[in-house]
Amino acid sequence: MNPEVALPILIPLMSGALSMAFWRSRMMQRLIGIAGTAALLATSIWLFASVQAQGYVIMNAGGWAAPFGITLVADLLSAIMVVLTGIIGFAVAVYSLPTIGRGHETFGYYPLMHLLLAGVAGAFLTGDIFNLYVWFEVMLLASFALLILGGERAQMEGAIKYVTLNLLSSVIFLSAVGLLYGTLGTLNMADIARRVALVEDNTLIDVLAVMFMISFGIKAAAFPLFFWLPAAYHTPPVAVSALFAGLLTKVGVYALFRVFTLIFNQSVDFTHDILLWGAGLTMLTGVLGAAAQFEFRRILSFHIVSQIGYMLMGLALFTPLALVGGVFYILHHIIVKTNLFLISGVVYRLKGTHDLKRLGGVYKAWPLLGVLFLIPALSLAGVPPLSGFFAKFVLIRASIEAGHIGITVIALLVGLLTLYSMTKIWAEVFWKKAPDDDNAAPKVAPLSQRHLWLMLLPIVGLAACTVFIGLNGQLLYDVAEASAAQLLDPQGYIDAVLGEQP
Repeated sequence: MNPEVALPILIPLMSGALSMAFWRSRMMQRLIGIAGTAALLATSIWLFASVQAQGYVIMNAGGWAAPFGITLVADLLSAIMVVLTGIIGFAVAVYSLPTIGRGHETFGYYPLMHLLLAGVAGAFLTGDIFNLYVWFEVMLLASFALLILGGERAQMEGAIKYVTLNLLSSVIFLSAVGLLYGTLGTLNMADIARRVALVEDNTLIDVLAVMFMISFGIKAAAFPLFFWLPAAYHTPPVAVSALFAGLLTKVGVYALFRVFTLIFNQSVDFTHDILLWGAGLTMLTGVLGAAAQFEFRRILSFHIVSQIGYMLMGLALFTPLALVGGVFYILHHIIVKTNLFLISGVVYRLKGTHDLKRLGGVYKAWPLLGVLFLIPALSLAGVPPLSGFFAKFVLIRASIEAGHIGITVIALLVGLLTLYSMTKIWAEVFWKKAPDDDNAAPKVAPLSQRHLWLMLLPIVGLAACTVFIGLNGQLLYDVAEASAAQLLDPQGYIDAVLGEQP
């Protein structure tokens, strides 16, 4: 019995239920929001420590041994992702206190936030391919409700695009699961991996691999079906945008890493070449889209797309060093991207707009905020000694060693264009003189010093994480290296889940 592998799912579910029970009390919902996400973070650290000690942590629900029951599995990659879920959940819960209004709280913001975190943790920990689909649907339900909370026109337009493409992804995913079950007679991922290796004709398996690639690619906002993300992520409250930016697309990336290292690893020349092309095009289209934008959150949204390309690059190259870089990049990016969205929210509360042309003078008035922006912005661009530099360095070195010069050039070019976008935000928002026209930006309610510092608290914490990773790159590299070694050893996962079963 390993309760630590189930608690990251159960705690958000129970927190959401408690929030519903106290739906008339804003204070109780807020307290549950902080306590629930803090407990999630604590149990995720416990799980990570257990995985480091044991290699794999397994729990069979109801006492039904795999592959007949529902299995929860934590290896280093899933444990890392759950820890990051706890960090981002707690940071967003603190940020929500001064930023989420009575209307959003009344209509279920906190229960939906907990439900989303439960779906994310469930997707990272499930050992069953059908239950992965179920957790994806839990996330879709919670995220769609959070996206339309407030009912503004822009939110509804973005939500329609968001839910349409994600439902298409779900249909493809469920169809692929049905075909896979019809072919192999099992849904347990370890058992699927064992049986796939015995299939003589890989034609149907390759078709299924492409179906999963398309489905998870949509969830991850990879080229070409990524346009739902920049159409939607700039519309909800900033706390919701930050939660989405940090976690949602990474579940799709995690699913790609899981199935294309564990299950679909027989036709690497075919599947991973497609992934490599997708990675390059995702990087380019995302960064070019960002370069054309002049709205703070839309720039950041397009950069989510471009950075997903780096993660897919690590998987597509499929060498030990490339997978290390991919895992390292995921870890770095979740923290950095969440922080940038949180900073955009502070700027909005201070200035009343996300439009770069109507902003200015922020560094002069609030120099600390300018410094806090520079840390994740330069890290995103890959400037040393911050976390993004080491992640990109490992990936670029892996691509050179693998002889893929084309993707190397694209990765370097995208890094330069990312620096251009971050410089544009710095120049327009922080450095240039504030517009003289009093009507240049809409007026917003004055932000009290207490609320400002409460908003800055998670930003400072996430910035400290970025600096820590940069200054302790070897420590994080070692964790990523151990995780990559597990991914490249699917037999270890199979043996841990199935034991000595024939």
